[in-house]
Amino acid sequence: MLIKVLGSGAGGGLPQWNCNCANCSRARAGTDGLKPRTQSSIAVSQNGEDWVLVNASPDLLAQLRAHPDLQPGRSLRDSGITAVILCDAQIDHVTGLLMLRERTSPLPLYATRPVLDDLSSAFPLIPLLGHYCGVEPHPITPGESFGIEPLTGMRFTPIAIESAAPPYSPHRNAPVAGDNIALLIESVATGARAFYAPGLMHASDTIVTAMGAAQVVLVDGTFWTDTEMIDLGLSRKRGTEMGHLAQCPANDRPGTIALLDGLPSTTRKVLIHINNTNPILDPASDAHAIVREHGIEIAEDGMELQVQP
Repeated sequence: MLIKVLGSGAGGGLPQWNCNCANCSRARAGTDGLKPRTQSSIAVSQNGEDWVLVNASPDLLAQLRAHPDLQPGRSLRDSGITAVILCDAQIDHVTGLLMLRERTSPLPLYATRPVLDDLSSAFPLIPLLGHYCGVEPHPITPGESFGIEPLTGMRFTPIAIESAAPPYSPHRNAPVAGDNIALLIESVATGARAFYAPGLMHASDTIVTAMGAAQVVLVDGTFWTDTEMIDLGLSRKRGTEMGHLAQCPANDRPGTIALLDGLPSTTRKVLIHINNTNPILDPASDAHAIVREHGIEIAEDGMELQVQP
């Protein structure tokens, strides 16, 4: 199984267009090794030709240009993208659907009922795309595995997670099961498994078990501390209020570092969906050094991960 990290940043990417924080300023100037990052999305394949896109970033067109495997190559109008799976209905995970409107057939879209409902009403991308390529919706249910043609040797299992619905969602302040999912991706032939959760506020026993069963774990790396945005004067909200577990502990809860420390030593652990304010993005920072000392990788755009049992 092959995973391509198309985008490793949180909403806004790095540098964020209207941000002049230390990370954004230095990334914009191209100094100190701070690499730009587009907004998060991955692509998964069994054969290197047919790809499932997991989340559709607003930066999708730039991401496709950077990855020839996903570009047209088999016919006059073509794409390596066979389908899209959505982990949630956040703007930075769904706006890229609009970039696929030139398809010559309806776009197979796999998402939970609450996400499909949000994208049919409050943020009506599905009806809008009906005027272009159209959408072929496939409702998925947490806990129930599914396959996607032509990747017949792969299984995808959505897992309900505790996080936040988008600000535009009618259940923003009254979450429902399926607003957010993690994804366990498995090669049926080899038993290779990858776990992907770009948004994670709390690790339930089910989540911990799924992570422990995977050889590769890509997990929410949005914030270093729960009060990061408050401390920088950029928001009045804690990370947990935005649906993200920080790397450092807070409010008597262990952080992501402790969570990943509990996994088998053979697990490849990668932080993804990293906010532009997070100090781990600076290779010279103490935060970066701490993460690396714990054997945790920091995702970059273009990273490729071979998942083997």
